[in-house]
Amino acid sequence: MNRKVFLAFIMFCGVMAGMMTACSETDDEEVEYPNWQKRNVAYFDSIYNEAIQNKDGKWDTIRAWSLSDTEARLQPYDYIVVHKEEVGTGSGCPLYTDSVMVHNLGKLLPSTSYPDGYVIEKSWTGDFEDYNPQTARAKKWYVGGLIDGYTTALQRMHIGDRWRVYVPYKLAYGTTDYNGIPAYSNIIWDIKLLGYYHPGGEQPYLDAKKANTNLWVME
Repeated sequence: MNRKVFLAFIMFCGVMAGMMTACSETDDEEVEYPNWQKRNVAYFDSIYNEAIQNKDGKWDTIRAWSLSDTEARLQPYDYIVVHKEEVGTGSGCPLYTDSVMVHNLGKLLPSTSYPDGYVIEKSWTGDFEDYNPQTARAKKWYVGGLIDGYTTALQRMHIGDRWRVYVPYKLAYGTTDYNGIPAYSNIIWDIKLLGYYHPGGEQPYLDAKKANTNLWVME
């Protein structure tokens, strides 16, 4: 191999190594969710402050159900933020050991491929503004089997309530990736509580749409 060919080969190897290094330093998650932790923290801070101001009288902050009543020096991330879109007239609230029938949609903050936010769960077609109770397919959840933020909201909701619930990442999946949800993800939920079921009787169908409504508290 002559000197010119050898130098060309060395330069080619250097370029390829640089490209491989660049690829390894910029994986899919980093591209899809740039500055993710910082953005999620800043967003929740802003929505928490908006709730504290409560200019329209529909905002509230609710401490995580799992925290002790005597817990001192609570931080904003120990709370969920809710905006009460509709106020129900149902009596009582679901308990930790109950199952619930809900319409819901949950999504993340906007990211590179999902400018409206990646939807992680929904019971109707479209986004928040597309909710239609006539076509939405109800879901059934066990209250105690959900993330802290969702469980906290359900235990304070009455039948007929529809809340926009802002869950900080600490009350969601925390600092680890989970099932396609990146670490440090806030989750924004739209939840409509239709009914709840106390354990001890005949178990309703898993598919809430087909459930015998006599088994559910619906008012």
